[in-house]
Amino acid sequence: MYKYIFLWDEDLEVDNFNPRRYLNIVKSERLEISQPGLDPKLSEIHHPITVRKKTGNFHRRVSRANKDCSREGPPCSGWVEGMAPVFSKSAWQCAWHLIQNDLVHGWGIDYKFGYCAQGDRTKNIGVVDSEFVVHRGVQTLGGSAMTKRTRGKSSHALRQRTAQVQQQTRGKAAGLDMRTKVRRKSRVELRDFQKRWERAAREDRTWVDPF
Repeated sequence: MYKYIFLWDEDLEVDNFNPRRYLNIVKSERLEISQPGLDPKLSEIHHPITVRKKTGNFHRRVSRANKDCSREGPPCSGWVEGMAPVFSKSAWQCAWHLIQNDLVHGWGIDYKFGYCAQGDRTKNIGVVDSEFVVHRGVQTLGGSAMTKRTRGKSSHALRQRTAQVQQQTRGKAAGLDMRTKVRRKSRVELRDFQKRWERAAREDRTWVDPF
């Protein structure tokens, strides 16, 4: 029977990642939801909290000195990004229901992971720094060039995959920007997801938002 679920994207390099050491830290800190820190030099970074810190084994929040993180809550504390989450069994049993929908891209769902943290999300969610990965940011829907110079053992496979995606998207209608279409669809789905969440919260009169 599983104890943890790794729900990871395909564009992660794991040359510096040891799953056994990672889970030892997760268990010792009682993290219900976590992710490895991202190498800031080689990764595509979307949020500061995901950046690997070189001091310590893990962190739970971005410094309040950051002007965008003066308050608690996602994406500054109690949050991990959707590209590399790791769930405990209890957290996954909640998150599994969260992702059962007809939406394709999943934008915004990681902002709700805190509801699956089995308690205080600022304590039960964290980023493990000592076991880190590289997030390449390879866009497999619509095709895209890689955003960072590729290094490491898995770089050849990533370059091959990127070339395949680009080859598949060539020859389509002139002027058709598939990445633009994908991002537009993602934003529409993000709005739809948020509307559904708000409607469900209104209709369930017994539910109290802990945050």
